[in-house]
Amino acid sequence: MNLLLALPVVLPLLAAGLSIALRRHLRAQRSLSTAVLVIVLTVAFLLLVLADRRGPLVLPVGGWEAPAGITLVADRLSALLLTVSLLVALAVLLFSMGQGTAERRGRVATAFHPAYLLLAGGVGLAFLTGDLFNLFVAFEVMLGASYVLITLNAGTQRTRAGMTYVLVSLTSSLLFITAIALVYAATGTVNLAQLGERTAALPDGLRSALGLLLLVVFGIKSAMVPLHFWLPDSYPTAPAPITAVFAALLTKVGVYAMVRTQTLLFPREETWVLLAVLAVATMLLGILGALAQDDINRLLSFTLVSHIGFMLFGLALFDVAGLTGTILYIVHHIVVQATLFLVAGLVVRGAGTPALRRLEGRAPPPALLALLFLVPALSLSGIPPLSGFVAKLALLRAGAADGGAAAYALVAAALLTSLLTLAAMARLGRSAFSGAPRPDPRTPPAPAAPRRPARLMAATTAGMALAGVTLVVLAGPLARISERAAEDLMDRDPYRSAVLVTEAKP
Repeated sequence: MNLLLALPVVLPLLAAGLSIALRRHLRAQRSLSTAVLVIVLTVAFLLLVLADRRGPLVLPVGGWEAPAGITLVADRLSALLLTVSLLVALAVLLFSMGQGTAERRGRVATAFHPAYLLLAGGVGLAFLTGDLFNLFVAFEVMLGASYVLITLNAGTQRTRAGMTYVLVSLTSSLLFITAIALVYAATGTVNLAQLGERTAALPDGLRSALGLLLLVVFGIKSAMVPLHFWLPDSYPTAPAPITAVFAALLTKVGVYAMVRTQTLLFPREETWVLLAVLAVATMLLGILGALAQDDINRLLSFTLVSHIGFMLFGLALFDVAGLTGTILYIVHHIVVQATLFLVAGLVVRGAGTPALRRLEGRAPPPALLALLFLVPALSLSGIPPLSGFVAKLALLRAGAADGGAAAYALVAAALLTSLLTLAAMARLGRSAFSGAPRPDPRTPPAPAAPRRPARLMAATTAGMALAGVTLVVLAGPLARISERAAEDLMDRDPYRSAVLVTEAKP
């Protein structure tokens, strides 16, 4: 049964190679990509059920036991995030097929599906790997695939943005490989479970320095303030489905890596004040940046940065309640942020411009599209009873239970950010959907009617909005499994004992 752990990594990578061989057969490429993502999504859900019932599942690759060999591990946290990520990846793939921009150009079609499958394989490896070096490999696989995707059919502006993205990613990769070398020099291993034991014996200064270095590495990848500067200039230039999948997955993999390494390698007994300060700065500076934007995609990119701060909120508290809130927030945000970018893609496609000022006065999009925007926008703002409210309530209760000055600062920043998020969403909604009279007479005249979204694009976006609502329906079970995952993170023994027991399981 543990052989299932290899499928979310191996299947997409093998399919990527096969997809290149099928470059002259677009339908075959599309069928292959869809089938593979459906299979690995099913496998991920099965891993989640098994990990929740039995504890962490471990696969020593090639029969080489940990810590000598490569180990894949699926515990409650990794299996849950893998399942939600693959669900969103599948939805975005269907949206992209409906959009057709990736299929109507021969050279683009050749590259899109292999790169997308590579990205899915990299995400699978990032969530399932049991050692630091293969976590680095997973980020590099995602970097290569994402660079291809962000520059597909690109003009000068998008190529420049892609170069910024790559340069920042390579910088963080250099820091990451440096950190791995230092960790190995200090401990003699890169296996996460074994590191959890050996870092405890390091001198306090060295241990803190390694922890901070890894925080910087994953802070860049997750767009934590002040390391976020690359994201608002990179994501908005990509096509809507690419931006959606990047926003949903790549930054969350960075947050996951941060949570995994900090809880397993550098556990704390009290609130992490430095991370609390960074979380407050991320929430407030991100949302203030969003309010200053006149471009839909840049506004959503800044809200993405801002809401990374909510995920850091729970990690900074470093207790079960806080980490439960962080896990709930990651799950909620993967779905909701992707939905908002898909809706934005439909709005821009219909109006022909992402500029909010130019959208005002144009014929409003169909009412269904306004509804598809309203649900995730209210959820992102934390309006009850949507999933954003559930996740924020968990964080606020954790902050109140902590009772420290840093925790109250986090609570205050979270409440203020939620109000400002509502203001940003209201502004976006008014500009894109109200059809109000155009305030600037110099704005070009509006077209008679906006382009209607393709059926598959609209259906996929509706499915994503429904998935966000489903999170509310499943709030109870989701909260309970998140709490059990948080308890595993704080305990650490289930993960270490599962990996370091060398007997392979059938």
